[in-house]
Amino acid sequence: MLLRRLEYLVALARERHFARAAAACYVSQPTLSAAIRRLEHELDVPIVRRGRRYEGLTPEGEVVLAWAHRILAERDALQQELSALRDGLAGTLRLGVVPTALPAASLLTTPFCDRHPRARVALESLSSVDITQGLTEFELDAAMTYLDDDTLRQVRRLPLYEERYVLLTPVGGSLAGVAKARWSQAAELPLCLLNSRMRNRRIMDESFAADGVTATPAIESDSVAGLYAHLSGGRWSSVISHAWLYMFGVPDGMRVIPLEGPAHGPRVGLVVARSEPQSVLAEALLKVAREAGVRDALDELLHTYLSDGA
Repeated sequence: MLLRRLEYLVALARERHFARAAAACYVSQPTLSAAIRRLEHELDVPIVRRGRRYEGLTPEGEVVLAWAHRILAERDALQQELSALRDGLAGTLRLGVVPTALPAASLLTTPFCDRHPRARVALESLSSVDITQGLTEFELDAAMTYLDDDTLRQVRRLPLYEERYVLLTPVGGSLAGVAKARWSQAAELPLCLLNSRMRNRRIMDESFAADGVTATPAIESDSVAGLYAHLSGGRWSSVISHAWLYMFGVPDGMRVIPLEGPAHGPRVGLVVARSEPQSVLAEALLKVAREAGVRDALDELLHTYLSDGA
């Protein structure tokens, strides 16, 4: 069985379209289709439901796909381990990150690249659902995500930091001079927040509800950058995770106010699939993460901004 045929099958399952899968593999559609048929003949099972267009995999095809992911992952792990023995760690670390943790990702990726100059990082912003799928199907080596996610199974977890929520609001606004604010006070401001599809927003909504209010932002965004784009004008306020300060800081004319409530929010951490053999790249990232001091770096930065605001 050629590994290339398994790669074609994985691409077809991902793209759900023969032409797109062929393009992703840099081959013609007839070449990909013929390879899938040869794989079916070799294994003596139907793999693809065929009609006028791609209609999915057969039950046997789903089993073959699961093994294809595993076999290709073990091929990659073998190549990484041999490369590490020969010339030092090389290859591409595939890292998925939930959007709200992206600002802190460089606290891991920069020291990783410094320690392993021949390795590269392919970083992708993904939802927690996509991260779970990527780890299960061996398309990700590791991920930064919320550790309390119930869909995460058969993974190793390394806590990195706990989210702390603060209010970014204009210096001359209605909360000028206030040392701390309640969530109910924040809800009365002209707000821009992440949209409700984002896990971070749903967590914030629980905190608003615990203080007896519902936030009704005038502006919603699916990215942290989209929020910050509105904050420099001096009109809008936003509730943010303290990790965002690491990348975006505090816009001119704004100040940071801690919100009364739990001292710590949900935990964000690094997760890798619990599989054998382990990805050499994932193990190397775990080692870097244990020494990176992400929690201390973010807490120190928050303390600096709070001191400056005071």
